[in-house]
Amino acid sequence: MHHLLWPVCALALMTAACDNAGTVRITSTTSGKDEAGVLKVVDALQCPQTQGVLTRKGSARADGNTCVYSGPRGSEVTLHLVSLNGGSVHDALKGFEDRLSADLPEALAEARAREERARADAARAEADAARAEADADRAGAEAERAAAKAEVAAEAAADSAHISAPGMRIDAQGDKATVRLPGMHIDADGDRANIKIGGITIRADDKNSQVNVRSSANATSDAESVTIDASDGGARIRTSSPGDAIRATFMMTADQSSTTGWRIVGYEARGPSGGPIVVATVRGKDRNENRVFEAAKALVTLNVGD
Repeated sequence: MHHLLWPVCALALMTAACDNAGTVRITSTTSGKDEAGVLKVVDALQCPQTQGVLTRKGSARADGNTCVYSGPRGSEVTLHLVSLNGGSVHDALKGFEDRLSADLPEALAEARAREERARADAARAEADAARAEADADRAGAEAERAAAKAEVAAEAAADSAHISAPGMRIDAQGDKATVRLPGMHIDADGDRANIKIGGITIRADDKNSQVNVRSSANATSDAESVTIDASDGGARIRTSSPGDAIRATFMMTADQSSTTGWRIVGYEARGPSGGPIVVATVRGKDRNENRVFEAAKALVTLNVGD
């Protein structure tokens, strides 16, 4: 799946640019069937004069750890050889992400605000789901008692429904509905809905134009994680692959040019689990920099493999 990530990222960014797009947050994991190659341990970078749309600026650094490329429309790519020295990959990549995100200060501030709202929404959704579960249990008990009695208010009957069968229960009243089927839970209340289907959780808030999708995978499975946080103001995308080798991607974009002049930043990182890892950082002044990112990825592949 890794070779499809940049087209997927590009599609997500294009979607985020649409008017009235609202906010979309997607977190998913997908099983990967293709076996990834073994990544090489390198002690110095290979920095060709050209790679795709990129042209190297000057000579590669004497220490073999850095080389800089220029691309179309003022884009820049820097190739780094990073020794972990016993440190964690997470910390090393977070440093790159923090520095790149700082180049889009307005988009970063908006993304942080979205994260705060998303955390608050998730907490509310969990509480709402728990209340809905309790309400459904009470409604089911009341429905069973009501079935044993002959009296049901006509007004309530016109605005509610309770259906029970082996392995199934449906309770609806006004704008609220609860559905329980094997492997599926649905709790809806007006503009909000929480849906659980197997390992997939969907939280939707139509009023605020927000959707959260989470697909959980077994921690031991061969799965690749993709997280997309997008709105009409910009997007952040992260990917990571399981296993011993390090394969990670980060991309962040702003709908408008930032005060720094950049509109898109990101990195492609790859290497053996113990390092060194090769990281290609990208900065561009146009949202559509697919060829620049592909060339950056090719530089990483040239050094450590696919």
